[in-house]
Amino acid sequence: MKTVMKPSRRDILKIGVAGGALAMPFVNRSWAATTELNMLAWYGHGEPDVVAEFEQANNVKFKPKYYAGGDNMLALIAQSPPGTYDVVLSDAEFVQQLNQAGYIDELNPADYPFDDFLYDDWKKFPGHWKDGKLFSVMVRCGHLGVSYNTTAISAEEAKSYKCFWKPEIKGKLGHFDWHLPTLGQLSLYNGNASPFDINGGAWDKVKATAKTLRPQVGGFFDYGGTFNGLKNGEMLAMAGIGDWITGVLERDGAKVASVVPKEGGIQWTESWSIGKGSKNAALAKKFIQYMLSAQGQVHSARMAAYPAFAVTKAGRKALNDKDPKEAQRTGQVDGAANDPVTLLKEGRIHYRDIPKQQSLEVWNDFWSEYKGA
Repeated sequence: MKTVMKPSRRDILKIGVAGGALAMPFVNRSWAATTELNMLAWYGHGEPDVVAEFEQANNVKFKPKYYAGGDNMLALIAQSPPGTYDVVLSDAEFVQQLNQAGYIDELNPADYPFDDFLYDDWKKFPGHWKDGKLFSVMVRCGHLGVSYNTTAISAEEAKSYKCFWKPEIKGKLGHFDWHLPTLGQLSLYNGNASPFDINGGAWDKVKATAKTLRPQVGGFFDYGGTFNGLKNGEMLAMAGIGDWITGVLERDGAKVASVVPKEGGIQWTESWSIGKGSKNAALAKKFIQYMLSAQGQVHSARMAAYPAFAVTKAGRKALNDKDPKEAQRTGQVDGAANDPVTLLKEGRIHYRDIPKQQSLEVWNDFWSEYKGA
């Protein structure tokens, strides 16, 4: 058997002297142990199309733990010892709970390019700051509205959530199985200007509206089920989702689309935090910075698992340069009617949030009742 000898420190130094300034970085990189970064995130964020370049450049390997829905994310992190996760991707409305429970570390605002953000609200995004201190950084977002099969529902019909009650799709309406997106949409349909901040009477009306929709429903699905249900035509419309699902299918030629209806849409927002007790906090910070770089924003916007909007000016410009077709498709072009920033300024988009006048448990309990009806 051939024996391969690892070079001694003296040998390495000799190589460095003989090879010049470029030799030492190469040798150091060659023999350095790969750092493993533990990630808690929605599916796709730890896949090669997003992180491969960062892994290669920093001698890092991500070990992702995937979840679906903020409630599941909280449950997973609560069951894990401090320091388990180096980076935590959270839906923005759950950052406050992560912070209150002591699951994430404070961040230095000077480390992140807030001056380059596309929209002023995103710089001081609700829940990301507490007492002037930063705990999470927004990296991507998208819109929830009417998602539909274009052969079953017309573009005109899709301009209102009313199309979910269309008789021809009875038994063919699916739900993404998480209460906040769908109940928020039904709250908008009922005319609530702040869909997650409603009093008891308005909440009772949302529940009543949901019960009238229940006969239309053909199933409740996770990410994979939602995707496949629309892909194979088993479901002709989906409540509680948006282009983050249909965009993947649409890029592959499926006859599906998502639009923000006249009643308004909901913005989902994803943000990175550094896990409390992380032993790799410096690398975790570097990763968040990478995801906010122009290159990282393009990877995020074009993610194979589900697309999103870039949140920085440099990111949007890079997306238009790299993939103008995708930028046009998603409205990430200055002056586009469906430009996500324009829709926000017009008041047609509302940030997804946790209930303000009821508890999460109350909404979740009704969702369980609704599913079992």
